Amino acid sequence: MLKNKKAFLVLLVCVSLLFTSCSPAEQAGQTPTVTPQEQVTYHKYSHSFFGTFDTIITVMGYAKEEAVFDKTAQEAEELFERYHQLYDGYNAYAGINNLYCLNLEAKNAPVKVEKELFQLLSFCKEQQPKMQGRVNIALGSVLKIWHDARTLSLNDESKAFLPSKDILQKAALHTDFDKLMLDEKEQTVYYLDPQLQLDLGAVAKGYAVQQVADALLEKGELEHFLINAGGNVYAAKPPLDGRSNWGVAIQDPSYPEEGKASGLPQLILQLHDLSVVTSGNYQRYYTVNGKRYHHLIDPNTLFPSDYMRSVTVVAKDSGLADLLSTALFLMPPDEGLTFLEQFPGVDALWILNDLSIQVSPGIQNYLVNAQTILNGQTK
Repeated sequence: MLKNKKAFLVLLVCVSLLFTSCSPAEQAGQTPTVTPQEQVTYHKYSHSFFGTFDTIITVMGYAKEEAVFDKTAQEAEELFERYHQLYDGYNAYAGINNLYCLNLEAKNAPVKVEKELFQLLSFCKEQQPKMQGRVNIALGSVLKIWHDARTLSLNDESKAFLPSKDILQKAALHTDFDKLMLDEKEQTVYYLDPQLQLDLGAVAKGYAVQQVADALLEKGELEHFLINAGGNVYAAKPPLDGRSNWGVAIQDPSYPEEGKASGLPQLILQLHDLSVVTSGNYQRYYTVNGKRYHHLIDPNTLFPSDYMRSVTVVAKDSGLADLLSTALFLMPPDEGLTFLEQFPGVDALWILNDLSIQVSPGIQNYLVNAQTILNGQTK
């Protein structure tokens, strides 16, 4: 997986923005969810780590004792590390059949995999027909070409290059999702096309965030928490500090080389028991002849799309939100609004190339100062 110093620095800024204090619940016309006695009992703690999914991951929450939080946060870190290893398509790890192993061996015979990987592949199989061809985890052969070009170009920017369209088209001949065979009874995976390659980048991190959040909630020792995994956020029960919601900031997607402030208002969502996932073109990218080429590849053109700078999705399930943020980023915003209608309870906010804002109707339920912001920003 790509490690990018520029992305690392941006993510540090992201984390600091993410936990910006929002208005108290009283200012939003809401009633605090805890009594003063409860506020004294519970204390706020935070734990961050880097490397897993090549990003900073922060677990923040309220617990009665620091030892309880530390134990739970360590368990979350270990879970994230396990999911990272299982879903990694570029590295092998001792003792597990992960995605890297599948891409090497599943063309020869069915490969038995760990249940967490099988469940994610099954989830993708279920969601695939709804994605209108915008997201395809079987696009791995194309995405690897872009990954390698980006990595080589970042290592020596004077030799930055674009993949050949002819090479991309040849690779695209081996991206048929229906060639992925899953045997639920045996928990095995088999590729009918020997040149098929899977890539889980459009869903793995969000799916892992949801699995870790569900595990923490099921255990019950930490219930009032927020997980931030580099743009993939899950907000559990409300914070125990008098607010009814967590505040999640949407990053300003302006480019440093533009040399000026975007003029965008600070966009903050207030919510709980929901996930927030953002896909954008301002972190993982490289430049060829002065033009940016980001990592989100349109399966139809085999090149990065250019419809917007970012899209943020609010949904109950973080894995679905991750898939949808990728799909929405790869289609025109107006088409995206229609696309979202098949997903009740899911909302989105687009920041377009001219830095105007487009939203689905329900986003106003979460956006702080929604009317003030949207009256001057929406198209």
